[in-house]
Amino acid sequence: MTDTYTPPQDPLVVLHHDHQVLLVDKPAGLLSVPGKGPHLADCLIARVQSVFPDALLVHRLDRDTSGVMVFALTPHAQRHLGLQFENRQTRKTYVARVHGQVAEAKGTVDLPLCVDWPNRPRQMVDHANGRAAVTDWRRLKRGSDETRMRLMPKTGRSHQLRVHMLAIGHPILGDPFYATGAALDYPRLMLHSESLAFRHPDGGLPVKVSAKPPF
Repeated sequence: MTDTYTPPQDPLVVLHHDHQVLLVDKPAGLLSVPGKGPHLADCLIARVQSVFPDALLVHRLDRDTSGVMVFALTPHAQRHLGLQFENRQTRKTYVARVHGQVAEAKGTVDLPLCVDWPNRPRQMVDHANGRAAVTDWRRLKRGSDETRMRLMPKTGRSHQLRVHMLAIGHPILGDPFYATGAALDYPRLMLHSESLAFRHPDGGLPVKVSAKPPF
């Protein structure tokens, strides 16, 4: 997919800031890290580092996804948080609006994913070559032709929530890669990182930071 990159110019929204960690609310349409080429230089980490020069990357959100992202402010915090993500010790929740009416109240999608090479960055379900990917979900509210969902990924694969929702027949509304027809006709991807829970790098106490969905 080729398109022009015109990221929103919203001011930085700081959700939590202390001597080790910084959590911000990423707007939809803004890259987490720079892309290839000067036209893709504007990104969240560059904006964060213009205010917090010591900020270090820990994880990423897709360009089209909004919500909670954590940055480390020391190398120790970056290592500590990185291991928590790697060992699946963080707890992430997302809110999504998906196409169609989801019949069940809750469920789990356990489908391995890998990159769809001819169509990258698209991902696909691949039982032979894919890496394990698991998403728990809960239905929040049904409309006439859409459902509001809470998604709780147990793994952190690229495009995991987007492909898993597509796989159960309910693509996320406004998804430029996986939605088609009426489901695509939305101003943005209706996916938001609602909360992130982790252990603080200084002392290990639990921290949970949330950001209200903008849709």
